[in-house]
Amino acid sequence: MLFLQRRYGSEQGPPALRDGIAKTFYNGMVAGEEVFVSDGSKCDIGRLQWIFGADTTVAVQDPSYPVYVDSSVMLGRTGHHNGSQFDGVTYMPCTAENNFFPDLSKTPRTDVMFICSPNNPTGAAATRQQLTELVAFAKKNGSVIVYDAAYALYISNPDCPKSIYEIPGAHEVAIETCSFSKYAGFTGVRLGWTVVPKALKFSDGTPVWNDWNRVMSTIFNGSSNIVQAGGLACLSGEGYKEMMDMVQFYKENATILRNAFLEMGFTVYGGTDAPYVWVGFPGKKSWDVFADILANCDIVTTPGSGFGPAGEGFVRASAFGSRENVLEAVERFKKAFGNK
Repeated sequence: MLFLQRRYGSEQGPPALRDGIAKTFYNGMVAGEEVFVSDGSKCDIGRLQWIFGADTTVAVQDPSYPVYVDSSVMLGRTGHHNGSQFDGVTYMPCTAENNFFPDLSKTPRTDVMFICSPNNPTGAAATRQQLTELVAFAKKNGSVIVYDAAYALYISNPDCPKSIYEIPGAHEVAIETCSFSKYAGFTGVRLGWTVVPKALKFSDGTPVWNDWNRVMSTIFNGSSNIVQAGGLACLSGEGYKEMMDMVQFYKENATILRNAFLEMGFTVYGGTDAPYVWVGFPGKKSWDVFADILANCDIVTTPGSGFGPAGEGFVRASAFGSRENVLEAVERFKKAFGNK
């Protein structure tokens, strides 16, 4: 009855769900009142821009999820597009040469840094050492890390944290956003959350939590009461097991795709700690590869250049599909590209 009454709910989410998320996914690393329930990570990333302002400087992984750059553009924070990227944004190349993580020794100071792990689209998960260096970098420079952990449950490598708050000091420099979309198939019904630690403060000592609470209370009426009830069910013993079973299913799909591309002789990344497989086509434009695959296989992939300049020459293959469709896709790929 808590969720289904016909009235406005709490903009921050009901205490039972906030506490459940804190307990289930963070094991005491954050308090329930630091968890803000929402309609998904993508929406929260856009709303987070409100608390930073148009004069804020930003850095993004390259390649990365487009919303980090696009929401900055919409806020008027950037210059014009110069043909490959937007002026006024610091693009941090994340390629095989640097293990798909920014070279912080070559990264200038910015106010905000957008980091996604496991990364969409490369599928690379940041290691404990990489995140430790990132937190130290942010502390030194007075930067805020916006950490997108939407695929954290797909991490199998014990050396890759599922939350940035596993790193000492992260509570003082990082906001973490996450979602039920890729955990429980809530992509269409929309349910996620953002963690804003009370230890995170602006340069004048004001808690960022205060401003985020104001933003959520002003321009958001709370997620659907019905879908929040579904989220709470996911945190029950049975619900969590079902959720993990689904994650495992998609991880198996990713393994099938990864192995198929490797067998065909492609250079492949990701697919082990993430539901995405990053496939290289050296010397070819991503959109040309996309068109070839569509024409020869009737399969839609995602051109890597859509995620940033460093994505050129790659396409992203997704494990989110039925087993039947994934196996059919593999057969089509092998028929068209097996003699690469």
